[in-house]
Amino acid sequence: MPKPEGFDFWRTTLNGARYVVAPMVDQSELAWRLLSRRHGAHLCYTPMLHAQVFVRDANYRKENLYNETNAEDRPLVVQFCANDPEVFVQACLLAQDYCNAIDLNLGCPQMIAKRGHYGAFLQDKWDLLHKMLSEAHKRISVPITCKIRVFPEVSKTVQYAKMLEKAGCQLLTVHGRTKEQKGPLTGIADWEHIKAVRNEVNIPVFANGNIQYLTDVDRCLRETDVQGVMSAEGNLHNPALFEGRKPPVWEMAEEYLDIVSQYPCPLSFVRAHLFKLWHHTLQVYHELREELAKVKTVDAIVEVNRELKRRCQDEISNLKESEARENHLPLPHWICQPYVRPGPKDINSQNGEHPTGGKSTGKRALEEEDGNLEFLSKNKQKKKARNPKKNFDTSVKPKYVKCEQCGNPKGTKCIFNLCRGCCKKKAFKELADCVGHGLLFKTKLEKRLKWKLMEEGIRENGDRKHECLDS
Repeated sequence: MPKPEGFDFWRTTLNGARYVVAPMVDQSELAWRLLSRRHGAHLCYTPMLHAQVFVRDANYRKENLYNETNAEDRPLVVQFCANDPEVFVQACLLAQDYCNAIDLNLGCPQMIAKRGHYGAFLQDKWDLLHKMLSEAHKRISVPITCKIRVFPEVSKTVQYAKMLEKAGCQLLTVHGRTKEQKGPLTGIADWEHIKAVRNEVNIPVFANGNIQYLTDVDRCLRETDVQGVMSAEGNLHNPALFEGRKPPVWEMAEEYLDIVSQYPCPLSFVRAHLFKLWHHTLQVYHELREELAKVKTVDAIVEVNRELKRRCQDEISNLKESEARENHLPLPHWICQPYVRPGPKDINSQNGEHPTGGKSTGKRALEEEDGNLEFLSKNKQKKKARNPKKNFDTSVKPKYVKCEQCGNPKGTKCIFNLCRGCCKKKAFKELADCVGHGLLFKTKLEKRLKWKLMEEGIRENGDRKHECLDS
């Protein structure tokens, strides 16, 4: 039986999915997918998996896919990052029986993707991508899809999408940001790129970007004419987004923790989800942030959630209708709502001007200015709590002598006055020792030569004995 393609695949296999939960590293695990499905999501993606590791490591396959199968968790798309056609195909063959489609990640803009040469950093390698998709399309039994970011030019984005379609892509998710739009430079996703792609290709298109409320979903579907809308951060802050509900944060946490008790996942995943869900509330109850960071079990996290619920309910009962909260949020902090990432101007300045007379007020500058301890980073505050005698005052910190070659701190006992890296190169080149860095190239060479001479002496003595015996 031939596998479904294009719109037939979307209508039959994916059941015409319109509300989609994005692939999120360490965040779209089975428990979170089930929670999202129970609150309106039609389709979910696994976290991004590394194709090469998936092929070579059986435990990685079990932990990230094989042990996470559930009848409620369908339709499901498995996402891989890859940069080698054969490795990608082999990974697909190992995963195809556990999902409804396989997605190639061409949208990750993070530095790890740049170093690993995958994600959005493959968007200029059209020949490689064509080969990867065409090979997979021919050899695997489920459809291949792609998730991409846009180019600055609409025309190039459209050409890119058409090339992927021609290579065998059966559904395309378009994130309306370039690969440079991330972190404080995230900005607004451009739906015009998505609309242009939708008008030019003959396969289903999902839109990604700017989705914070259900009204955004409806507006995106209307303005771009796409088949579905994908949400990542909006879903993390409100799993009931696709229902149009804004529940209390403890309600979603309770339900999620109940699912985790049935389908366990690493505690780091759970903690990360709750930091997102409780983001605004933890700005009010700082001590609960510390509690959540310290707990070691799911049961302990359940207790933190109970305490958060109690405090919020006490606050609600004591809050008069006439009181206006000065938290600059559209809703009370205990309600699930999106987090709007500040832009670069909001971080260090207001209206383009620095409030401190042109000086940067960034965290590092505040820490270092006159040894100011009031503005320590969270990591340094934790270190200070563990060791109250620790001094972070930069004015009394020891000044390190720099390496003569690279500028890094030099070893205090280095005979060459270099850092360890430069010293190792120099000592190896000159066959010298540096006791300060524990480098013994000269000593080891002398020992090898001495041992060689001893071996030759032993061999000569043995030959003499044989000669004597023969005579």
